[in-house]
Amino acid sequence: MIAVDANGADEGAATVAAGARAAGVEVMIYGPAAEIGDGPDVVDAPDWITNEEEPVRAVRSRPQASVVQAARAVAEGRAQAVVSPGSTGALLAASMLHIKRMRGVHRPAVALLLPVPGKPTLMLDVGANVDVRPEHLVQFAYLGAAFMEAVHGVERPRVGLLNIGEEPTKGTEDHVAAYERLAAGPLEFVGNVEGADLVAGAADVVVTDGFTGNVALKTMEGTAKTVATAIGDAIRSGVISSLGGLLIRRRVGALRRELDPNTTGGAILLGLRGVAVVAHGSSSAEGIANAVRLARRAVDERMIERTAEKLRAAGVLRSAPAASVGDRHG
Repeated sequence: MIAVDANGADEGAATVAAGARAAGVEVMIYGPAAEIGDGPDVVDAPDWITNEEEPVRAVRSRPQASVVQAARAVAEGRAQAVVSPGSTGALLAASMLHIKRMRGVHRPAVALLLPVPGKPTLMLDVGANVDVRPEHLVQFAYLGAAFMEAVHGVERPRVGLLNIGEEPTKGTEDHVAAYERLAAGPLEFVGNVEGADLVAGAADVVVTDGFTGNVALKTMEGTAKTVATAIGDAIRSGVISSLGGLLIRRRVGALRRELDPNTTGGAILLGLRGVAVVAHGSSSAEGIANAVRLARRAVDERMIERTAEKLRAAGVLRSAPAASVGDRHG
């Protein structure tokens, strides 16, 4: 069972509900019944938390908000994962309050497959943590590597640290310290990667702070949209161009699908004791369906358990009894 928060999407709750139902997995939809209809897969939850509200305060004061109810369903075992296209801060706060982070994990991170063609690259953090310390970046690296192994089948993912140069001494003191720890660990660490490397397949996992990651992600999404529009305009610019466009229509269509954020479904909050997926706020029904499928795949591949095992084996958890890591109780 996947709990889906239907509130907060640009296209409205009805679109979210339609996408959730089209995913082909069992869902429980938390949203306004007046918009999505009554049914056995609907919990009427018209109250929702906006992007303008302070997430922690809103989550604590409004237990009937849709995202809070959906996260609580995971914590209580009535659902195995939560998906929300609403406020990332609200989903993070609700997940921290109810699902809780893995013991020994400093901070959860928002991880997203970058919208670039070719081999998928996971970047984290892309929005949860503005200020990070070296130990946070190191944990992000192990969280991302475990996710790529468990969910996307990438053996020994190559991990890179986003920086302003390739040399080990580049960047802030925190970056240098994180580099040293990652280089000394068991990961397939490829060193520092620069902005241009994000679209070049230089690493399978790219680690950074949430501020830098979010700016880089939004820049890439905007560039991808601009390029796709420019290609379309060029194809329609004349008779000859239009004829040429017909010849490459299939390939251009495939490229657009790869660049479309709806294709990846959404970002995943790594470091929690349960699966939580942040769908894009502008998701279509297809995007919501893909977000639900991503959540289902993470559950089926035992992402939480495998991530906990990897963190424990690497010795990068903060003080926590080994047996309690990944335990949903306590």
